[in-house]
Amino acid sequence: MFWYTVAAIAAVGMLVVLGVAIGSTWIAPATVVRSLLGLESGPDAFIVSTLRLPRVLTGTLVGLTLGVAGALTQTFTRNPLGTPDIIGVTSGASVGAVAAIVLGGGTYSVSSIVLGGGIPVAATIGALVAAIAVYGLGWRGGVQSYRLVLVGIGVSATLDAVTSYLLVRAKITVAAAASQWLVGSLSSTSWSSVWPLLIVAAVAVPLALATSASLGIGQLGDEVATGVGLAVQRHRLIVIALAVVLTAAAVAAAGPVGFVAFVVPQIGLRLAGTNRPPLLLAGALGAVLVLAADLLARAAFPWQVPVGIITTVIGAPYLIWLLIRHRKEMSR
Repeated sequence: MFWYTVAAIAAVGMLVVLGVAIGSTWIAPATVVRSLLGLESGPDAFIVSTLRLPRVLTGTLVGLTLGVAGALTQTFTRNPLGTPDIIGVTSGASVGAVAAIVLGGGTYSVSSIVLGGGIPVAATIGALVAAIAVYGLGWRGGVQSYRLVLVGIGVSATLDAVTSYLLVRAKITVAAAASQWLVGSLSSTSWSSVWPLLIVAAVAVPLALATSASLGIGQLGDEVATGVGLAVQRHRLIVIALAVVLTAAAVAAAGPVGFVAFVVPQIGLRLAGTNRPPLLLAGALGAVLVLAADLLARAAFPWQVPVGIITTVIGAPYLIWLLIRHRKEMSR
């Protein structure tokens, strides 16, 4: 697992350099590296530091936070379907953010709104409310993973309907801006998008890694975990809170970039050969996926395709395959 993690981190570094180099004006990777180290000046350095680096860093942090959040929720639910996308956390964050955009008067500017704290705060509140609703509705003397997933699907559908209602009631210009954001895009990011996400990642990711031992004990089941002294309910609340904060930060910065939290923990699980998704490897693979998808969206099409479309194209077939495989296992 260690070497896979190192390789994933190295891939992130290469994709960061390549992502900054590619654009309407090609910048040599060596020039990019010198600019990042502060050894370059002039137009190229301005393009690197002001125009392209915020987008690439946002993509890196979005992938990192979503990957870790997905690994947390899949481990907590002991179910590969138990991700923020499926159990309603992403939909809750989207409702909060869209409400902030629509009710904020219609001026959608990532830089101005994020500086004012509107979208991050609203997304966090929405994600937290959704998580509480799913956990509360799924509680029946305990929480079973399948029940949590089913309740989460229902809550997600309800929240998506609320989002649609907000878009229908909004002015056409506001609805168009919110709809573009809902696809999941890095095109409007700036340094003011990076800093809130960086702060959240710097605090929440180490805290999530600190729960790794408790997550391993929780895999043994509630009775065994309680028997060895783990406060199961408190542990679950901490894990849920971390997953909510990480997901909300990513959604606030780039919109709901689909299927990242679903796919990369399972890839990490299969690479590492462990009994649960490894947190750090999942985060690194999430950054790789988002950066690669954004690079493909910019380089392979004559127009800029939102990164959320690329990740959905990758993740949706995997979801279908997983459901078919699970059905075959259940029928044996």
